[in-house]
Amino acid sequence: MHTQIKGLDFIAIDFETATSRRASICEAGISLVKDGMVRDTRSWLVQPEGNEYSYWNIQIHGIHPEDTAQAPTFPEVWAEIMHYLDEVPVLVAHNASFDISCIRHSLAHYGLPTPDVDYYCSLRAARNLYDFPSNKLGDLCSQFQIPEGTHHRAGDDAEMCARLFLREIKDAGWCALEDMKRFGGKL
Repeated sequence: MHTQIKGLDFIAIDFETATSRRASICEAGISLVKDGMVRDTRSWLVQPEGNEYSYWNIQIHGIHPEDTAQAPTFPEVWAEIMHYLDEVPVLVAHNASFDISCIRHSLAHYGLPTPDVDYYCSLRAARNLYDFPSNKLGDLCSQFQIPEGTHHRAGDDAEMCARLFLREIKDAGWCALEDMKRFGGKL
């Protein structure tokens, strides 16, 4: 159980893509952390442009074109995510280079502005803090008995990432996100 840490606010985020293109987001998930506690987790199916999917991506996440045929597009979902980012402009992702590039490519593809948001990577932090044979999200969550949902489903992965990052902060003795700048950057 995590203890409350006043002012420790962030949004863990995860994306699944329909193809190898980073702007082909087909599911988005967020987990809102306020004062060091997971407060809310949400996910959205997203209709990628043309609703086209790669066989290999379907094998990873199990999302099919018929699942997203009536789903909102990225700009619609991003508008909802921005409501959270307006309040808490800090993102955390496991292997942030992937998720942040999905955001950047999608914003560019749809001509949307890039918000002033900091981000942190729980994978980079894990590689620095621990000496495990694997730093995959599921393996780390198993190691720390963090409840696991369905892997490669964005909402579940976002919440697992949030709980892992809280564990990393505790294990490192950090109380402020500013102490983790070397594991992040600007969107």
